[in-house]
Amino acid sequence: MPAFILCLDDHAALASTLAEQLSQQQPVSVLPLERRHFPDGELYFNVPADVQGADIIVLCHLHQPGEKALALWFMARHLRDMGARRIGLVTPYLAYMRQDIRFQPGECLTSKYFAELINLSFDFLITIDPHLHRYHHLNEIYRIPATALHATSEIAAYLRQQVNNPVIIGPDEESEQWAREVAEQAGCDVLVLTKIRSGDRDVAIDLPDVQRYASHQPVLVDDIISTGHTMLRTAEQLVQQGLQKPLCIGVHAVFAEGGAGLPSAAEEMQAGPVAGVITCNCIPHPTNAIDISPLLVPTILQHLKEA
Repeated sequence: MPAFILCLDDHAALASTLAEQLSQQQPVSVLPLERRHFPDGELYFNVPADVQGADIIVLCHLHQPGEKALALWFMARHLRDMGARRIGLVTPYLAYMRQDIRFQPGECLTSKYFAELINLSFDFLITIDPHLHRYHHLNEIYRIPATALHATSEIAAYLRQQVNNPVIIGPDEESEQWAREVAEQAGCDVLVLTKIRSGDRDVAIDLPDVQRYASHQPVLVDDIISTGHTMLRTAEQLVQQGLQKPLCIGVHAVFAEGGAGLPSAAEEMQAGPVAGVITCNCIPHPTNAIDISPLLVPTILQHLKEA
């Protein structure tokens, strides 16, 4: 049965890597795709290939998801009309997970409604470290088979190969699950700090006694790097306590853009007291140094074999 990857975002490098690794088990190639905008902004797509009876893996990270959500709907419907047998969505970064409750009367439950769009469009979903809050599992809102993989193994492998004598530091309580899993798999110590926030940009970190780690390389680990403020404040305080500049690692390179002459989050972090900023290639970014394709391949193959 023919199988294809269709790259619906700007992550052609990941699509090619996945196709190459998957082809070691069964033939998989990248589908050609013509896409553009009409002058009024409408989307145009053309898939100049025969996909009759084929299994299609649509690859699309959902950072900045506005137009991509509509593109997913169009493409899934189009591939079905062209005779594709099964269509799966591989989205290393899954959007619309934060609005899982009505904090104020009248708020829209975007997580639930976006999940419904995916349920109607695809046969299965694969993602990496979705930012779950009040939902404990994706199957609470996704009716299709939905797999949440974790990048901790790939981060731990990077540390074992590239970093001498690391100590993993979770900058706040929310990062604890990633920090502890990475530390366990990397075979090193872990500290989880307490964050005290008094505003969007006012963050203080409650540090324990860290002097015993003065000879270690601190590594800050979190699932999402957005503004980077928590990591920066943590880095500043670690250095003030006499530790080495920390290496900052994030699964998802969200990185808020700058504006009105302000630097972007990535620029601000790289200019701060850090040894480096490293991310997984879930979202394409210059900081990508940890490849998540080996994490995705086994699960994709499993779905292809089940077809």
